[in-house]
Amino acid sequence: MRKKINWHEVRKVLVVRLRSIGDTVLTTPSLISLKKFLPDAQIDILVEDWVAPVLDNFDSVGRVLSVTKDPNDRISLARKIRKEKYDVAFNLHGGTTSTFFVRVSGARHRVGYQDYQFSFLYNHLLSSASEFWGKDKTHSAEQQMALLGFVGVPVDDLPKTRLVVTEGELESLAEKITAEAQRRGEDFSGLLNNFALLHPVAAFETKQWATENFASVAEFLNERNLKVIAIATKKERDVLARLEELSKGSILTVDNLKLPEITALASKADLFVGNDSGIAHIAAAVGTPSVVIFGSSNRDHWHPWTDAPNEIVYEEFPCQPCAGYVCEEFGEPQCIISVKSENVIAAVKKLT
Repeated sequence: MRKKINWHEVRKVLVVRLRSIGDTVLTTPSLISLKKFLPDAQIDILVEDWVAPVLDNFDSVGRVLSVTKDPNDRISLARKIRKEKYDVAFNLHGGTTSTFFVRVSGARHRVGYQDYQFSFLYNHLLSSASEFWGKDKTHSAEQQMALLGFVGVPVDDLPKTRLVVTEGELESLAEKITAEAQRRGEDFSGLLNNFALLHPVAAFETKQWATENFASVAEFLNERNLKVIAIATKKERDVLARLEELSKGSILTVDNLKLPEITALASKADLFVGNDSGIAHIAAAVGTPSVVIFGSSNRDHWHPWTDAPNEIVYEEFPCQPCAGYVCEEFGEPQCIISVKSENVIAAVKKLT
């Protein structure tokens, strides 16, 4: 029988949440709940190194620890974590690497779900988020908070996602936007006070709405007196180039922003329009009104977790949701292909 946690004795808590940007952003409600419950405790989080900057300056954690794929770095990190002598460790992910770090922490209380692989390494196991919340469908944020609530952390207020924007990141962002506009010889003066943010890429083809559709939306946004900034990574530059080629309106494309600068950019936008992605969750976490286009993924699980106005746009298919790596039902991902521009534009109208 698991021993109940005496929270009055807890001084150090480790939260492990590996994987993507969206996963990390959706951990912030759990971190907020922990900090509210244990204001004097050290609350650390372990995330993947490339994602860690999204939590820069986040005030509900003590330290953001990051893990790389290098085996030697992982061993060194494991030793560092062990020396911290955490009282409680939460695995909000469930993967084997996460389990390794939870176990190596030596925490007296190790919290996870019963269906985790190597679940015998935990001594607090919740059967399911549905059982905790008393409903069939649960959001990713709720699934994470359920593990906290299961062991006595108050989570009934269901905090929303939140990220922190600093003046330094706003200044850095402004410099990059200005430089890109000047390079193109275009006038984007005052842009950061009156613009929409587009994110036309996604991790999988089954989640990426057609670039020509985003071009149509960009033109409509211009008609609504909003300039448009579209972002992606340098590896996705071809999508941005295609967007510029197709759009007849005013659009600035940027591919060199760091995650904290993307957060700053999203915080200044009047509207976000994009695919279901980590960037969509960043926009939600800074309170930006959002239109999010869904294809293969689970809308109940991944919709924006925010109080800010938002619309999700999709076409219903019986095969949804799916893993999204490939479309096994139609060969081509009809779920995202079938989403109509007019439906996205209708959602934009509701929010502008």
